[in-house]
Amino acid sequence: MQSPWIALLAFVLMLLATGLGALIRWRWPEHHSNRETIELLQSTVMMLATFAAIVLGLLLTSAKADFDGIENDIRALSASLVQLDLSLEGLGSPALPVRHELARYTAAALASSWRDEPLPAGDYYPRLPPSRQLRFNQNSPELGQMLERANTTLEALPATTTTAAHAQQSSLRLMGVVLKERWRVVEAAEGTLSTPFLIVLVFWLVVIFLCFGLSAPFNHLSFMVTALSGLALASALFVIIDLYVPFTGFFTVSSLPMHQALKEILAQPDGTPRPLKACAPESPGC
Repeated sequence: MQSPWIALLAFVLMLLATGLGALIRWRWPEHHSNRETIELLQSTVMMLATFAAIVLGLLLTSAKADFDGIENDIRALSASLVQLDLSLEGLGSPALPVRHELARYTAAALASSWRDEPLPAGDYYPRLPPSRQLRFNQNSPELGQMLERANTTLEALPATTTTAAHAQQSSLRLMGVVLKERWRVVEAAEGTLSTPFLIVLVFWLVVIFLCFGLSAPFNHLSFMVTALSGLALASALFVIIDLYVPFTGFFTVSSLPMHQALKEILAQPDGTPRPLKACAPESPGC
């Protein structure tokens, strides 16, 4: 279930709890509505509301921090890809297969991770089908295999001169940085909000609104205030849940750094790979 439907369900449950509380109050005996009982009920509601507000605030802060961290990791990965391509360019034509595999990886990662956006232009990269097992397609085996193939090809390049050997070692070091940055993005994006904890949090909110129905006067103004309060809390839940899925939904991490990296890679001499269908495996750059 996606975040808008979870927030809507929580909002409906809070309104139903308020209505149930008002119905119970209307039917209970008059001697239960004395001042001491109402004051106890209001103190309980205040305690529960304060506790729920603290938990919601901490969750929102944590979700926003994780979201910002993933954006920083994406920028770091994009910069590392550009640096690696520039380093590979210094190796000349022997490094063309590695550079082209790097361009294909960048385009495929863009197409598979930001599926709500237009695909990168060209037919030089594979279109990876969406996976039901993976929430985040950067963790797909195909993308990992593309970088591993590029790394293996780079390691196998012949170093005929000392300068070429130093350039190859520099490129291998940058390749290690790219692999590390990719896994950092994968690990950060795989973090998720615990479903049992979310259920318990919604239960707390339902109990609070049940107490609202038991203590608040039954009129149009109180109903409007309660509904607006429920809507505000439901929207907070929506933001928290949506931030925990940073590549889909209303709040998504920006793909601009990856687009800029791909543009920079393709703009370099011989940076654009051949189309996959017209590319023979034995030819350079395939």
